Amino acid sequence: MLPPVIAGVDGSAESLAAAEWAAREAARRDRPLRLVHAWNWHPRQADDEPATASQRHLARRVLHQAQDRIRRTCPGVRLDDEQVEGPATAALLSAAEQADLLVLGSRGLSGFTGFLVGSVALGVVARAARPVVLVRAGEEAADEHLPAADGTASTRTGYRDVVLGLDLGDPCDEVIEFAFEAARLRGARLRVVHAWQQPSPVGLGPGDIGLVDGPRRAEEWHGFLTAVLQVWRDKYADVEVLETVTEGRAQSALVRAATGASLLVVGRRTTARPAGPRTGPVAHAAIRHVGCPVAVIPHA
Repeated sequence: MLPPVIAGVDGSAESLAAAEWAAREAARRDRPLRLVHAWNWHPRQADDEPATASQRHLARRVLHQAQDRIRRTCPGVRLDDEQVEGPATAALLSAAEQADLLVLGSRGLSGFTGFLVGSVALGVVARAARPVVLVRAGEEAADEHLPAADGTASTRTGYRDVVLGLDLGDPCDEVIEFAFEAARLRGARLRVVHAWQQPSPVGLGPGDIGLVDGPRRAEEWHGFLTAVLQVWRDKYADVEVLETVTEGRAQSALVRAATGASLLVVGRRTTARPAGPRTGPVAHAAIRHVGCPVAVIPHA
């Protein structure tokens, strides 16, 4: 059986939008959709205590609410659901191990008021071994599509660009392939963005592009980007690719590039860090400031 697309739901507006986006993605990938609700369980609490029964009832209500919404908007998707016990972050990380893709709301009931991204979503993104997509409240099917000729929202038009933020210092295959496949599934253009900054004179090392003037340096980076993408252009010959090389901070460049996109794809290193798992500055900026869904792809 093919691994499902999994959506974590907690009853919040963000998680319902995420579940609906996940249903559309499951249909695009021809995968089943599984809704997962995680509720905390206290180790001293017996199974027959009222609080546990109350939690199970709430979980079932949350799952039914998400199911009803998906059956109205994506009636053809294969759908099941699951209740899992334990802290939400750990439970969702465990569920993600069996997923093709995990989809979460960008701020759920576990987030702090005024905090842009919920603690559960951040914890999962920082540790998940599978791709995670974060979706904001209010995301609708028409938001993935170009506007109609009269400027109104439509689902009958083509898809907006998929944007890939690519670090040419570490052009990871898993991240690139995810973006190309996402563009192929949508019949969308893939816009690949690399941002570079002028190094200090003492910061150049082996393999660095040490040209002095900005235009020539940008040209070298563009040539490198073209070379890295060539094998993927050959594999995905039907995907139109737009290459963008810009000087500046990667975080700022991606936030600008993702304006009006259907999906932003970024990578996250899984190598051990002294301070523990982290999303990384680029992924963290993306999930805090980008309006479209953001796919974070783990890689070594």
